[in-house]
Amino acid sequence: MSALIVDQLSFGWSPDELLLKQLSMTIDRERAALVGRNGVGKSTLIQLLVGELTPFSGHVHLPKSWLYLSQIPKPDLTVGEALGIDDHLSALRHIERGDAQAADYDLLEGNWDFEDRATHLLSAFDVPSRAWTDPLSSLSGGQSMRARLVRARLENPELLILDEPTNNLDTDGLLWLNQFISTWSSSLLVVSHERTLLSNMHRILELSPHGLKSYGGNYDLYQEAKTQERKNAQRRLLVTEKHLKHARREAQVRKERTERRAALGKRTKSGSLPPVVIGNIKRRAETNAGKSQGVSERQVSDAKRQFDQARQGIEIRDPFVFDIRSTGLSAKKRVLSVEEVTLQYESNEDRVLERFSFSLMGPERIAIEGRNGSGKSTLLKAIADETKPSVGKIDMGVERHAFLRQDASGRVVDRTLMQHFFDENPGVSENEAHAALARFGFRNAAVETPMQQLSGGERLRAPLAITLMSPTPPQLIILDEPANHMDLESGETLECALNGFDGALIVARHDRWFLNAIGITRYVAL
Repeated sequence: MSALIVDQLSFGWSPDELLLKQLSMTIDRERAALVGRNGVGKSTLIQLLVGELTPFSGHVHLPKSWLYLSQIPKPDLTVGEALGIDDHLSALRHIERGDAQAADYDLLEGNWDFEDRATHLLSAFDVPSRAWTDPLSSLSGGQSMRARLVRARLENPELLILDEPTNNLDTDGLLWLNQFISTWSSSLLVVSHERTLLSNMHRILELSPHGLKSYGGNYDLYQEAKTQERKNAQRRLLVTEKHLKHARREAQVRKERTERRAALGKRTKSGSLPPVVIGNIKRRAETNAGKSQGVSERQVSDAKRQFDQARQGIEIRDPFVFDIRSTGLSAKKRVLSVEEVTLQYESNEDRVLERFSFSLMGPERIAIEGRNGSGKSTLLKAIADETKPSVGKIDMGVERHAFLRQDASGRVVDRTLMQHFFDENPGVSENEAHAALARFGFRNAAVETPMQQLSGGERLRAPLAITLMSPTPPQLIILDEPANHMDLESGETLECALNGFDGALIVARHDRWFLNAIGITRYVAL
């Protein structure tokens, strides 16, 4: 059987707290993507599928041949090991030295040209020539991913599992990966939040605290389905909320009616009726009051249960609305001028950019384009005055600017998010700080989390929250690879936040979907 089958899979770090509960799915000769919020358990599920973790219950059936390419390769991996040909190379060397065993010949049977095929594929995948024993780390991040995908073409497994394959890929790399995936005819499961890649899928599998849900079609159809789900859930919520209010009103009416009857009974003169009759009236009143109260409690309880189920049945997100204060940036203001700049790597004398010029006027939104290694990050550091050009000059024309790095560095890691917010926004009240951070998903105790304990996506959201929700936001924001490591929802939050910002933007990002969403007005190529 060539399908990946998952049946009633459950796992947790303790028996009392299950992270994954009774998950089931089947992938058979289709391209499927696994999505979900950061921390929901996507990586854990992949580890269960490939046998790196043991489930508490349930079963995983893998096809006879499968290949898993992790997000980060082992640090000491060689090029030959990454391509899966190290055993073949060893067998070939044994034969060449004359000390081969029968197993060496069996391994190479029908596969004597493996070196030629591997070399040809590396060239076709635009991977620089390397010795088989060279470390994989001698290649760039994008080249490393391409080299590892050569193994998939060499082995042609029935199932290929990719974990965040778009990390470290430039625009050309993303295009190449999408072409690779488009031609993959066997089963594919990929963990990714890259929407261009998700648009190339046959099915989207969404992992949430409620379980694993399958959506047929690509990202566009997934978005349509999610939008309709949210509308339906909102309608159910309104209906059940209405029923709950009605049940509570009815309960209150019954209570007041019972109290009036009790009060009327007390006003009845004890001498007007025989004691036996008064006793019977009292007992009937108490019985009716008890029944009425019981009916009211059941109706309110049922209505409350239905309301809670409607609220919890789907993850309903509040609309992304950001009340970001205006920067007051004039369209005629010269924000930045870069004149005849030459830049070089900090670690050596190699120039990455030579005699480069551009300027930015008013609230323009500029995307810096270029392949990996072309100098995008170095240029942004120079604009932010963190490094100096060897030739030329950079003039910053605004008083307030912010540089948000792709590694989210620049802040003391053992201080909390709230402490950093107060450090950079003095005079803000605690309520204002809580409200501002909540807009970016940091609620209640989360604001007291030390920066070092935040996830990758949270570390990128945090400085953006601190910067954008300031009483005096910067007039220019410089972003180096924003949305890396962010899940779909966090990425959409980032887009909405940037769309609510009326200052100037300079962004280095390979994701055209993201750049279109934030309204880039000009592209500058390196």
